Amino acid sequence: MSMPLIVLIVLVVMFLASAIRILNEYERGVIFRLGRVIDTKGPGLIILIPVVDRMVKVDMRTITMDVPPQDVITRDNVSIKVNAVVYFRVMDANAAVIDVENYLYATSQLAQTTLRSVCGQFELDEILSQREKINLQLQEILDRSTDSWGIKVSHVEVKQIDLPEEMKRAIAKQAEAERERRAKVINAEGEFQAAQKLIEAAALMETQPMSLQLRYLQTLNQIAAENNSTIAFPIPIDIFKPFLKLAEKLAEKT
Repeated sequence: MSMPLIVLIVLVVMFLASAIRILNEYERGVIFRLGRVIDTKGPGLIILIPVVDRMVKVDMRTITMDVPPQDVITRDNVSIKVNAVVYFRVMDANAAVIDVENYLYATSQLAQTTLRSVCGQFELDEILSQREKINLQLQEILDRSTDSWGIKVSHVEVKQIDLPEEMKRAIAKQAEAERERRAKVINAEGEFQAAQKLIEAAALMETQPMSLQLRYLQTLNQIAAENNSTIAFPIPIDIFKPFLKLAEKLAEKT
């Protein structure tokens, strides 16, 4: 094989290597020709003109981006750290390449500043209890701001909220006090219901005096079942009423 043929083969291989590109199903290629965008191609086989054409690949899949912990001062002047996660994808490859220098870095910086800004508008109790509302507000702001970059922000989630130690202790005391308050309310409601039942039972026994004596005998039976050395119990006056009435009748006859 002659030297010119070898050189020709090498040149052809180098040409094909620099001209042929293969894009996956989830990738798109923005083609620049002499510095000007001519088309967006992909997926599949792409043929470029060496030296003249340049291709920038863009991943069209949903990207998961962690937002690092941000120092936030809430509306009630509590200093906390908040981090989040952002889910977004590129909808327009041309805009993502042309309209912003680095769309990943730009989205990350925008998410950080937006997280600080939005959380600073809420009080600490609202941040802890209304995460869904904060997530929705973050998503709307980021989606609106990145729309011109060809990016769609689908979801934002606040992951973790770090509180100062003194604030954790204060919240723990507040939760304990709340539990004690609920226990006292439940106990008071139970006492009230028990008092109502006792009033109803007393009214019923008043209509049936014999029921009081039966209840008294049941109480004696329960006391006798226990291992007590000494038993002291009152005797209801109703037991002596028949004897008193008999004594009164005898007294009247005499």
